[in-house]
Amino acid sequence: MDISLSELQSALGHTFLRPELLTRALTHRSLAHEQALENGDEPAAGDNERLEFLGDAVLGLVVAESMFLLHPEWREGELTRVRAQLVSRQHIAEVAASVDLGRHLLLSRGEDRGGLRRKTTVLSNAMEAVLGAMFLDGGLEPVRGFVRHRVLGETAEQLARDLHSGAALGNYKSALQEHLQAAHAGTPVYKVRSESGPDHRKRFLVEVRLKPAEGEPGKPLARGLGSTKKNAEQDAARRALARLTRALAAGSTAPAEETAAE
Repeated sequence: MDISLSELQSALGHTFLRPELLTRALTHRSLAHEQALENGDEPAAGDNERLEFLGDAVLGLVVAESMFLLHPEWREGELTRVRAQLVSRQHIAEVAASVDLGRHLLLSRGEDRGGLRRKTTVLSNAMEAVLGAMFLDGGLEPVRGFVRHRVLGETAEQLARDLHSGAALGNYKSALQEHLQAAHAGTPVYKVRSESGPDHRKRFLVEVRLKPAEGEPGKPLARGLGSTKKNAEQDAARRALARLTRALAAGSTAPAEETAAE
């Protein structure tokens, strides 16, 4: 196992006893097909698609189990809504990005040049394949550890708050935009202010500003933190919406500024 895959294993929190499983999980069908053609063989099942199938099922089970144990007060509908967000293609792609999975994918030369490493579908599929490989290598325990830390983490906590408040799950950016449009106040614009931490444990600080018109710098509304840019944007939107709501309740038309994430 080379150094880069050792780094990936560290980010996954699991050292493979059978490293060939991890290699298979990272092998895109484009490379498997390219290698078969170069060797004069028929295309074989040397890619990660079977592991993806398994990992999808394992992911769903572990997320459902975690939600069931963490929230005994939730009914079936609430559990289903939160699980759907946590196992969504977009969220799993963000989880994959948080461990820098794209850098480790094994692609054909053509697909590598075509930017496949950054595509949401490819990242989410590969992440599921890796979870399938982790399950075959070590059972449910390493998958549970990864899911608790990476898949649930701050996202699950935020979704629980959304559910409790009656907000649309995971949709603070949309809710903020709708709020500002209704008030004819302008458009929210997001900008990354800083990044910190190693590649597999990044932290992003994002600022959301209110732009009344094109070309104007806009008024700072809030800042948010997250393990991905999208999570940080959602956090910033949540904080901005909370401040706007408090300002409205207090009878103020101007939102209070937030200079740093709480």
